[in-house]
Amino acid sequence: MNMVGLISLIVTSTLVYSTPLVLTAIGGTFSERGGIVNVGLEGIMVVGAFTGIVFNLEFANSLGNWTPYIGIVLGGLVGILFAALHGLATIKWRADHIISGTVLNLMAPALGVFLTKVIYDGKGQTDNISETIGYASFPGLAQIPVIGDIFFKNTFVMAYLAIILGVLAAFLIYRTRFGLRLRSVGENPQAADTLGIDVGKYRMSGVLLSGFFAGIGGALFAQSISGSFSIGTIAGQGFMAMAAMIFGKWNPIGATVAAFFFGFAQSLSIIGGQLPVINQIPSVYLQILPYVITIIVLVLFLGRASGPKANGQNYIKAK
Repeated sequence: MNMVGLISLIVTSTLVYSTPLVLTAIGGTFSERGGIVNVGLEGIMVVGAFTGIVFNLEFANSLGNWTPYIGIVLGGLVGILFAALHGLATIKWRADHIISGTVLNLMAPALGVFLTKVIYDGKGQTDNISETIGYASFPGLAQIPVIGDIFFKNTFVMAYLAIILGVLAAFLIYRTRFGLRLRSVGENPQAADTLGIDVGKYRMSGVLLSGFFAGIGGALFAQSISGSFSIGTIAGQGFMAMAAMIFGKWNPIGATVAAFFFGFAQSLSIIGGQLPVINQIPSVYLQILPYVITIIVLVLFLGRASGPKANGQNYIKAK
């Protein structure tokens, strides 16, 4: 394999593994900018993955190539419903944010496997889907020498859509009235309430947006990488996305960049055997690398990173 082909392999693999992380990390920024810690991103990705795979299996014959994309949207909608549980628990009933999110993470895989067994005659996992999210080329751009071969030819187009969504999310958070009010309830809900801003409404909006993005992230991962659903389909992707959000300092663009770093680490465990030098490293080390990096990032940056001041704090109007 020549140098251009080698770089193209690395870039494409990184794009594939980064995109679900980018989407989920973007969702996390909405929730936490509003003051709600959402460690339940992992669980929301699980229900998104389950929804996308089941829809794909049931409707692939009738919907054809459109099936996985509709499945992504449905995964996002189910993610909203699941995130609403977290929103109700933390905003209306003032539950501890970490405990509520942990409950989602524990409930989602068990619920997914239970429903899989009910739908598919006792099987613990689904069959492989027939309609997956594959690769495509950008007309015109793919013809550019070298650059076109690396970035625009037979590439993962959804990654570029995720980058655009990251930029739009940053614009929404930092350049619109909605974003200003969302950040205000995450920084100082008392002051925001005094100005007539509905703290609960904006916090719930942030949580629901996080559910939508995490849901589509899970559905995308399942339909582009795993190809089926089981209890281990997501396997820590939500926690990596949360680490990327923290590493990116609760900024959608920063979270996007950090998610690509984590996606690159994951891709090495898949394509490492085809890369010079790296193919000499035992595969088990490459497989645990993304999780080790996640732990290191959380240890080094979680205590030092300065997120929204009221993040994780329940707001009681009477106070």
